[in-house]
Amino acid sequence: MMMRVVPAILTDKKEEFLRLLKTAEGFAEQIQIDIMDGKFVPSQSILKQDLQDLSSLSFTEAHLMVEDPLDWLDVFHKFGSKRIIFHFEIKNDRQKIISRIRSIGLEVGLAVNPETQIEDFSFLVNSVDTVLFMSVIPGFYGSKFIPEVLTKIKEFKKSFPGKPIGIDGGIKLSNIKEVSSLGIDSICVGSAILKSENPAQAHKTFTQLINT
Repeated sequence: MMMRVVPAILTDKKEEFLRLLKTAEGFAEQIQIDIMDGKFVPSQSILKQDLQDLSSLSFTEAHLMVEDPLDWLDVFHKFGSKRIIFHFEIKNDRQKIISRIRSIGLEVGLAVNPETQIEDFSFLVNSVDTVLFMSVIPGFYGSKFIPEVLTKIKEFKKSFPGKPIGIDGGIKLSNIKEVSSLGIDSICVGSAILKSENPAQAHKTFTQLINT
C-alpha cells in the first residue's frame, strides 16, 4: 500500500461540508469525513440529516467519533463511503459493529486514542482492515500533536507488520517528515490542508514531502 495524504473534513455546517468535499474531491484520491456526536467527544459535527440525499463518487471513509457507530451506517452506506472507522474506546459490542459494517460490504477501520495501549486492542487487529492511530485528543480541529504516539506506532508495526495503518491529528508541515518516516499508509491532515489558502497546493506539498 502506498503512503498517501488524506484530507480530513470536520465541520458542523452542511454548506461548509459540501464546499470542503467538493474542494477535496478536486485533488485527493481518498477523503476522510469526521463525525462527532457531542457525547463520545465534547464537540459536534454535521448531523445525519445533513448527509441524507447526498452522495460521493470519491473514496470516502467515515471516522465516527460517536457513542453508537451503528446509528451512522445507513447514511454513510447511501452516501457511498467505502470504509467505516469506529473508536475502540466505545462501550458497545465491537465485534457486533465489525460484523454489521462487513454485512453491508464496507471496509472496517479501528481508531485508537493516544492513551489506549496496543495490548488493549490487539485482539481486534486481525478483524479489521486498518488501524487509525489518533495523535491528538479527538474532538477538536487543530489540536496539539502528541509525539509519543509515534513510539506506539513503531511498537505496533513490530507486532503487526502487514497491517495497514493511519495516523490522524495535528499533522503539519513541521512534523510530516518524521511521521512519514515510519511508513504509515494513510496520513490524515485536516486544517493544515483544508483551512489553507490553496488546499490543492497544500495537499501537493504534503504529498511531495512524504515521497522525498
